[in-house]
Amino acid sequence: MLLRLAAILAAAFVLPASAQAAGGDYAFAGASASERTTVRAALNASSFDWGVVPKQVTIHVGRYGVSRSTPSHVWLDRGLLASGRFAWATVMDEYAHQVDFLVLDPARRTLLQQRLGASAWCYEGSGLEHGAQGCERFASMVAWAYWPSKDNSYRPASSTDESAAMAPGAFRALLATVVGMPTPVSALIKR
Repeated sequence: MLLRLAAILAAAFVLPASAQAAGGDYAFAGASASERTTVRAALNASSFDWGVVPKQVTIHVGRYGVSRSTPSHVWLDRGLLASGRFAWATVMDEYAHQVDFLVLDPARRTLLQQRLGASAWCYEGSGLEHGAQGCERFASMVAWAYWPSKDNSYRPASSTDESAAMAPGAFRALLATVVGMPTPVSALIKR
């Protein structure tokens, strides 16, 4: 019994997180039934506990051209959601920005910026590319580390990709410490 428990705990740092997530308090604005289904499927594909976000998030769907987030709001482009599973990582990424806005504090952001190898946290200065921003690396890592699927459009293609800033297991362990969110046992089971 102890050996089995030790094996499960050891696997927390080795196996990818691919089980379904818990939580997430969100409401939709302007989304069709199909678009709501796509967003729910995306968030449920992740093993991240979206319930860590302490406020309800309004998910707006429309013809925006690009997806974006502000505190308590996510804007998703209708055309992107029409791509189905391809859009899932972007949905996760934008919701991960809610963790930044509503959960992280300056000390946690500084630690994450350092560990993710970012030049700044989130657009404090001009001239830095998207991938040099800690907030963008953070959101990309949440999307990849908690749904490391071959279907994930954020799957790193090179070591310089935002979602390759850390190994998924190391990132999940760091985030568990930083946010106080344990890796769920269901995340230890590879699907």
